[in-house]
Amino acid sequence: MATLATAHLPSGPTRRAVTLAGLGGIGALLLAACGAGAGSGASSDAVLDVDPASFKGQKLSALLITSHQGAADWLKAEYKKQRGVELELTIVPYDEIGSTLQLDQQSGANKFDVAAPWYVSLGDLADAGAIKDLTSWIDADKAQIKPEDFIPSIYDPYSLIDGKRYGLPFDGDTHVLFYNKTILKRHGITTPPATWDEYVAISKKITDAEKDKGVYGNAVFGQKSPLILGASYANRLAGFGGSFLDESGKPALTSAAAVAAAENLVASVATAFPTAAETDFGVGNGAWFRGKVAFIENWTDLGVGSQLNADSTVKDQWGVVTLPVGGSNTTPRASLVAGFSWVIAGGTEKEALARDFIRFATSTETNSALLVSDPPSGIDPNRKSSLESAAYTKQYPELQKVNTTTLSGALAWPQVKGATRAAEVLTDELAKLIAGQGGTAAEALGRVQSEWEKILG
Repeated sequence: MATLATAHLPSGPTRRAVTLAGLGGIGALLLAACGAGAGSGASSDAVLDVDPASFKGQKLSALLITSHQGAADWLKAEYKKQRGVELELTIVPYDEIGSTLQLDQQSGANKFDVAAPWYVSLGDLADAGAIKDLTSWIDADKAQIKPEDFIPSIYDPYSLIDGKRYGLPFDGDTHVLFYNKTILKRHGITTPPATWDEYVAISKKITDAEKDKGVYGNAVFGQKSPLILGASYANRLAGFGGSFLDESGKPALTSAAAVAAAENLVASVATAFPTAAETDFGVGNGAWFRGKVAFIENWTDLGVGSQLNADSTVKDQWGVVTLPVGGSNTTPRASLVAGFSWVIAGGTEKEALARDFIRFATSTETNSALLVSDPPSGIDPNRKSSLESAAYTKQYPELQKVNTTTLSGALAWPQVKGATRAAEVLTDELAKLIAGQGGTAAEALGRVQSEWEKILG
C-alpha cells in the first residue's frame, strides 16, 4: 500500500490559531466548534483552525458509498496514524447517500460529521441545511487547500452552489472507453471506435459472432439509477456535443444532440451483455474481468483493477481511449458521470476536526496515493498535481493520458436545488426507453424536458 507524506497536515497551530489561542486558548476554539450552529448549515469562522495535537483521541463519523470502501479503509488507517483520530465509517449504497445524510440531519440525529455524496445532490443538501457553507473557510485557508490545483472542470461542479462553496472534490469519477485487445484481435479490429456509430457497429459484429460462447461486444450500464443508466446516457450526450442545460441554464434535452445520444444508447443496449437493465457496475465489471465483453464505458480506476484484482483475466490485455464522439462533434469530451465531494454535516459539533479531515482527504498527497494504491481504492484524479504525479504517470500512463480530457470542457450534471429529482426523472424515462416502452427517443426526452422545466425552471 502506498504511504502518504505528512507535510500537507500542519504540525502546529497556524498564525490564526495562535492569535485566537491568545484570546482564550485552544479550549475556547473547541467550545466554539461545539456551539457552531447545529443544523443551520452555517459555518463558523471562529473555528478556522486549532492545534492538530488537540484532535488526538477524538472520533469522527464519516458517511461514504460502497464503491469507496477501499478508499475509506485507507483514509481510516492513515488519518489514525497521522492524527490519532478514529474515523468511524458508515457505508451505504451509492444511490442512498444523499437521502441518508439529509434524513440524519433533518431528524436531529446528527450521527455524521462528514460525508462524500454525489456532487449532483449538493444543491438539495444545501437547501435543506444538511451541509455547511464552506466558502469563508476555503477562502481563508487557500494556502493549505490549494483550490487552484483542483481540476478546473471538476472544481466548480463539485463544490459551487449559487456562488457559495459547499464541498471539496474527492473522487473525479469520469468515464472512458476500455477495450479488450484479445477480442478485437480475433475479429481483425486494430483500432478502437472513434465514434459512437462505430462503437455500435463493432459491438454488433462481435456479439453476433460470439454470443453463443457468452462473449458480447459491450457491457452497458443500464440499471435504473442516475449514476448507472444516467451515466451511460451522459457519456453519449457529451460525445454528441450536447448538454443537460443550455447557456442560460434552461433544460436542453430536446436538442438534436440529446435525442441522438438517446438513440445511440438504445442501439448500444441491443448488442450488450445481457441483461442491460440489470447491469450495474458490479455486473459490468465482472463481465469485463472475466473477458466476456469487448468494450465497457467505465471509471478510469478500472484500469488499476484490471491489473491488480485477483479475479481479473484481462491483465495486460486491455487498452483505453477517450469516449467516442458523434454527430457533428469531433472533439472527445469527458463526462462527469458520478463524482463525489467531501462535505461537512450541518449539525456536526466537530467542525474544526471535520475541516482538518477534509483538508487531508482532498489533498494532493492523498489523491496521488489513492490513485495507485494496492488494493485499488476506486478513486480517480481530482487535482492537476495528482493527475500529473510521477507515480500515476509511470504506473498507468494510458489512464493518465485519457484523464487529461477532464481538464477543460467536461460535461457536468445540473447540481442546483431540484437536481436530484431531475436526475431521477431522466433515468426513469431512459429505463422505459431501453426496455422498448417509452416510445421514440424524442418522445421520451420531450417528457423529460417538460418535467425538468417544472423542477429546475
